[in-house]
Amino acid sequence: MNTPSWPSLDLATLRADYAAGRRDPLGVIEQVIAATSDEDAHRAWISRVDPERLRAQARALMARDPATLPLWGVPFAVKDNIDVAGLPTTAGCPAYAYAPDAHAPVVQRLVDAGAIPVGKTNLDQFATGLNGTRSPHGACRNAFDPAYVSGGSSAGSAVSVALGQVSFSLGTDTAGSGRVPAAFNQLVGLKPTRGLLSTRGVVPACRTLDVVSIFALTAADAAAVLAVAQGFDAEDPCSRAALPHGHDVGADPRPRLGVPRGDQRVWTEAGCAASFDRAIEQARALGAELVELDFEPFYETARLLYEGPWVAERYGAIRDFIERQPEAVFPVTREITLGGKALLAADAYAAQIRLQALKRRCDVVWSQVDAVLTPTAPGHPTIAAMLAEPIVRNSELGTYTNFMNLLDCAAVALPSGWLAGDGSAPGRPFGITLFAPAHQDVPLLRLAARWQATLTGPAATLGATGHALPAAALAAPANQTPSGQVRVAVCGAHLSGQPLNPQLTSRGARLVAATHTAPVYRLYALPDGKRPGLQRVADGATPGGVAIEVEVWELPATAFGSFVAAIPAPLGIGRTLLADGSEVPGFICEASGLAGARDVSEFGGWRAWRASGMTV
Repeated sequence: MNTPSWPSLDLATLRADYAAGRRDPLGVIEQVIAATSDEDAHRAWISRVDPERLRAQARALMARDPATLPLWGVPFAVKDNIDVAGLPTTAGCPAYAYAPDAHAPVVQRLVDAGAIPVGKTNLDQFATGLNGTRSPHGACRNAFDPAYVSGGSSAGSAVSVALGQVSFSLGTDTAGSGRVPAAFNQLVGLKPTRGLLSTRGVVPACRTLDVVSIFALTAADAAAVLAVAQGFDAEDPCSRAALPHGHDVGADPRPRLGVPRGDQRVWTEAGCAASFDRAIEQARALGAELVELDFEPFYETARLLYEGPWVAERYGAIRDFIERQPEAVFPVTREITLGGKALLAADAYAAQIRLQALKRRCDVVWSQVDAVLTPTAPGHPTIAAMLAEPIVRNSELGTYTNFMNLLDCAAVALPSGWLAGDGSAPGRPFGITLFAPAHQDVPLLRLAARWQATLTGPAATLGATGHALPAAALAAPANQTPSGQVRVAVCGAHLSGQPLNPQLTSRGARLVAATHTAPVYRLYALPDGKRPGLQRVADGATPGGVAIEVEVWELPATAFGSFVAAIPAPLGIGRTLLADGSEVPGFICEASGLAGARDVSEFGGWRAWRASGMTV
């Protein structure tokens, strides 16, 4: 691990220094120029912005109000398959290079927010690979141990952040390219929901699966970049707007996390199994309930990625070029890409049907868990081992990542402990991934921030810089989109275990809290003896109000209407004041419905009244 030779570039530290006048954008850019002007021993960079141009951008920013620019003076790197005006886009293939007239929209959004692109980073050519060795610029080297792969295809994007050369970077992720390098370089790697970040101006690998990914030092940093970078692009046919995210797993004190069943976990390196066991214990320490899952449908989906039409999609993305200049393509990349040439349209349709069947099996888990916890990779090979068996070793790296985009999941890779060294080196990071259905990006990042706050030892440092995690970075990032959920307080037959509870669970509701009302209610057993009526008492009324046992459930807003429509008179939905002073929708009873009802408030709740055996 490096000893810090300059201040950290994480956003919390950078913003604090800017606010206090300890640094300014020009000084930070001088730091970046110094950090990236050496011999680039890690082979992280392909091209860099001219230093004078960087200085000019910094000076221009210093004339702007920082309060109006959320990423004011923040330096970042861009994978060299994403357009940056003024630099060639090569996709790791010099013969393919072109000069874009404008930034890719996702880059432009960041620039408009005050961020400064400083250069283009090395990658597995045409984003085909998860290892970082498939480049004519040389194998990108791991930030901790140069004998090991950096991970790819977004190799240089990860290494430049891990070395403290930039604050964050953009990569792309089709099969794990935004997560495997994060794991190998102790970073947060956000693989957003497909379409949230525009892919216009990105050289496609598999256009229907590609996403622009974010590498950052902390989950809070990734969330801050996501907030700026995302946005619907009407000119990108794969773009889509953010939708309500559903249950906020990041705010849940007892999240339900799935893990691969013990006998189905795949490892290629000794030590990873024990590291994952420690990660499971770390999840339990966060309060998580762990649920073992049958992971075979996920593995089958992962295998489908390189057996189906998505290889043909890779071929189609560069067909004209590779047919004209096959010798210009890296040998293993050429072999993989041309493998898609012979696939038939019938194969594509068959694979799509197979994917739909697998997705249906995989989606069953979302009725059991809120998110899934996996290793990011089953092992970490050396560069020598990768070059000796490039296809086999690379395929292994995708064990826990290849299925994500096919299944339309959001995912975030995180540091989690340390793999011991062999005596000649201090060791390497071990990483985990949290994933959930599409649009749960920010809830996952909120959970990720909680995860980072529990890290200790070498894993609690920022990348390979040796800088400690700043306290300000550990606060959960704010949600940027509505949840699309409605909470409702129930006090009778809809309670857990009661006859009408399935009316909630069948609509995807989950229990949020078992609590009480404020002491301002009376509870009545209605004449049919099957349902209670809850009535708020007037101030000073006799008898006075008491606290009544209730449960708060959360269900999708799209299901709330049908739930309410099924409630028979004299009951309905109004507002319930809870013991903590908050108000949520809850059951009320019309005054006329209380005629002949029995006041059972003394029991404190419907369950206690029913258990008493008394009748109306």
